[in-house]
Amino acid sequence: MDRVSTPQRPSSSTSASLRLSAVGVRPVKSFAGVAARSAVIERQGLRGDRRWMLVDDAGDTVTARELPRMLEVTAVPAGDGIELSAPGHGPVRVAEPVAGSRATVTMSRVGWARAAGDAADEWVSAVLGRPLRLVWLDDPARRTVSAQHGGRPGDPLNLSDAGPVHLTTEASLAALNGWLADEQDHPPLPMERFRPSLVVAGELEPFAEDGWAGVRVGEVELRFSERCDRCVMTTVDLDMLRTTKEPTHARAASPRGRQGLVRHPAGPGQHRHRAGRRRGRPAALSTER
Repeated sequence: MDRVSTPQRPSSSTSASLRLSAVGVRPVKSFAGVAARSAVIERQGLRGDRRWMLVDDAGDTVTARELPRMLEVTAVPAGDGIELSAPGHGPVRVAEPVAGSRATVTMSRVGWARAAGDAADEWVSAVLGRPLRLVWLDDPARRTVSAQHGGRPGDPLNLSDAGPVHLTTEASLAALNGWLADEQDHPPLPMERFRPSLVVAGELEPFAEDGWAGVRVGEVELRFSERCDRCVMTTVDLDMLRTTKEPTHARAASPRGRQGLVRHPAGPGQHRHRAGRRRGRPAALSTER
């Protein structure tokens, strides 16, 4: 991964050498995604991230909260569209339905999305065993970040629940896994349980991100929006595809009392992150307190 450094700032009490250890793009809400080798951060989030979702006949959003099997379906970017795959089913490519019909959706601040078409609907319905429709958000500027989640007027948002970029740290996950091991000899949870956009590694104390007012990745400023509260999505076992009590039980019993992983909406501009390459200057990640 690209090395990331935190320059010393007068407002910071510490300085550490940090790096982005993982970048995750999940084109379809609640589907598995891809560990990206290249990603561009735009104001609405990582390019191509969560622009698609499933809805039922009433237009209500369907997620892995109610249908955990969605997490074994993988969506990856493929040109001007996505490729979907699932165990026991052949892959299917779906083009962005730029001229698709409008499908009414009940998700907040959206109203409607473009229908992907009958072939895509039939595929996801067959894989997941119930009638479903695949829809695409044509313009994230039509949906804004809620003020309740730290949004400012005009902040665009993809189909994420609250904010466009979800940032976590390896140090915080290691602390959580330590609590689980100490309390109940629980095996470590994978980072994918938390579905982050960016994962930061390096010389950090657990939950140091709780004190960050902002983060800079390359030339892109990411401002702090809110800390992530407990979410049932994190309790879905990715192997058994069923809901468990962890990690929310351990977090409730811990001194932190919350997930401790931070969400940062992207500011203007974009930054291309290339994983596994060392060309040119490394990306700089700085934190403000």
